[in-house]
Amino acid sequence: MLIVMHHHASQAEIDQVIAAVVALGLQAEPIPGSLRTAIGVLGNQGYVDDSTIRTLSGVRETIHVSKPYKMVSRDFHPEPTIVDVSGVRFGEGEKPVVIAGPCSIESEEQMMAAAELVKAAGAQMLRGGAFKPRTGPYSFQGLGFEGLRYLQQAGQANGLPVVTEVMRIEQLETICRHADMLQVGARNMQNFDLLKEVGKTGHPVLLKRGMSATLEDFLAAAEYIIAEGNNRVVLCERGIRTFEKATRNTLDLSVVPLIREMSHLPIIVDPSHATGKRMLVPIMSRAALVVGAHGVMVEVHPNPATALCDGAQSLSGRGFSELMVEINRLNDFLGGRDC
Repeated sequence: MLIVMHHHASQAEIDQVIAAVVALGLQAEPIPGSLRTAIGVLGNQGYVDDSTIRTLSGVRETIHVSKPYKMVSRDFHPEPTIVDVSGVRFGEGEKPVVIAGPCSIESEEQMMAAAELVKAAGAQMLRGGAFKPRTGPYSFQGLGFEGLRYLQQAGQANGLPVVTEVMRIEQLETICRHADMLQVGARNMQNFDLLKEVGKTGHPVLLKRGMSATLEDFLAAAEYIIAEGNNRVVLCERGIRTFEKATRNTLDLSVVPLIREMSHLPIIVDPSHATGKRMLVPIMSRAALVVGAHGVMVEVHPNPATALCDGAQSLSGRGFSELMVEINRLNDFLGGRDC
């Protein structure tokens, strides 16, 4: 439930409403606004009887919200959230962010070369996988904590904040020391224990949509993080599993405008994992920005032919440079549109 206060409501009246919510055994979350304050009611498992609340002084109206996500919703938080990652800003009114780098960190030399390529082309953030969740147990699983050091060094040397995936709770403390942003991958989108612990860190989070997740599932997963006090969440559409086999997954671009309407959180798109095909990455990157994505994440490798992971969907340095020229031209064409 959402309690909307009158614009002239005093702090004492707001406190009285909060006390009434707590007396019902529920949690009250004040949401200050430029015109008036709203109070989100959390913790209810069903309908909340608002008869004792809506008559309190200063209350304008009560709105019953049936969604399983509340703090993620525009109903509770109408203003867009800007997520700042070491100076790189995601959200409405900001320039679209381009995150680039190899799917997997293979060596110190490979990571440094990749960082230099994406920096020279104009990307704002560096990605790299140190811990790799692979479908087959015999595939390359990443360099682990050694790879984290290479990623951090490459980012610092090129002035790029870095993002990498966390797979287990026990990795969190170390990864937070090395990375500017935590990625929760598609396979862990509903690892609720991990989401809660990620929320407690306060670290910026890139949350990827699960391969079979509905939009409601996706936003509910983000709610787990925000409910722990961490609203520094950027959502990422990376394709869903359908009957189609021509691409690795099916990129659901319709989710971008839907999330922008339903949630205050920024959303970006990963066309590399969505399509699995190098030739599709540039055009789907541009399409993502046209429909309103706040950025894209693209896989770039110094030599895709020798990549230990996902070489078929990785751009070369030249290919990525050409994409960045196209993205910059598209941004100029879109002009004043809020990203």
